[in-house]
Amino acid sequence: MSVYTPVTAEELNAWLTRYNVGALADLQPIAAGIENTNYFVTTARGSYVLTLYERLPAEELPFYLNLMAHLARTGVECPAPEPDRSGALFSLLNGKPASLVTRLFGTPVAAPAAQHCAAVGAALGRLHVASATYRARLTNRRGPAWWRRAAGAVRPHLDASQNELLDGELRFLTGFGQGALPKGAIHGDLFCDNVLFSDARVTGIVDFGFAATDFLAYDLAIAVNDWCIVREGEHEGALLPDLVAATVLAYDAVRPLTGDERAQWASLLRAAALRFWLSRLYDLHLPRPGELTHAHDPVRFERILRDRARSAPQFPDAGAAGGAPR
Repeated sequence: MSVYTPVTAEELNAWLTRYNVGALADLQPIAAGIENTNYFVTTARGSYVLTLYERLPAEELPFYLNLMAHLARTGVECPAPEPDRSGALFSLLNGKPASLVTRLFGTPVAAPAAQHCAAVGAALGRLHVASATYRARLTNRRGPAWWRRAAGAVRPHLDASQNELLDGELRFLTGFGQGALPKGAIHGDLFCDNVLFSDARVTGIVDFGFAATDFLAYDLAIAVNDWCIVREGEHEGALLPDLVAATVLAYDAVRPLTGDERAQWASLLRAAALRFWLSRLYDLHLPRPGELTHAHDPVRFERILRDRARSAPQFPDAGAAGGAPR
């Protein structure tokens, strides 16, 4: 959500004439994030988020926007795309495909407690249940083929220990993505900063820019690797069993996980950690120019990946709680 393509109030006002949202009242850039250009937009009739898609080809946008519309209609806490007067969900703004979605209010939680993790697990379960009736399909553009390409690009920037870790994980995950685990539309990036809360209630799941068709349990593993970890100190990145149990068991109560998903839990966590370590490395060492840019530090995900490879986490059971990080 860095600003790569600046938009002035005059340019936006002209673009907004195609919508039935009233005149522009306020326009504020959003500096957090790294993938697209985003602004908070206030008009005479409501509050919205404007997104200019920097990397996504226009032919892929219907998957993301129609998924959000589908989920919002089914009651999932996510933004609803605003159609223009012709019914289209996006059009060009300053040369980039752009959409307007409803702005959801709430506050991200930087240091989740068990109640937040349980709420997120249940919300993700509801999202996956709702996505079962979404028929569009889209290959994950940050899947195993991308891992190999990104690995080749970042290797020159890594030391010997990091290259050894990278090679080992790519070997371990050979064949990942070819199994028979349940698939559907996933969020693909359900980190703490992409969920809004009011107290312990989820009010919004945002930023669907990495949504794709992939393993549902992989989406859960992505969330666990950010929501359920030690956030600082000697054990940074290690899993906290009570938070893992809160997240996974709340999810399982909404969409029961299969035996294969449970058996492959450790591999799913390692795949999720590798994907985000590589993306952090790629954005750090091969950045794009932007007016406001924010690159995430890859060190945390290197620690997470090393921990998952070393500890081989087991799927939590109903009695999992407390305990020191492994």
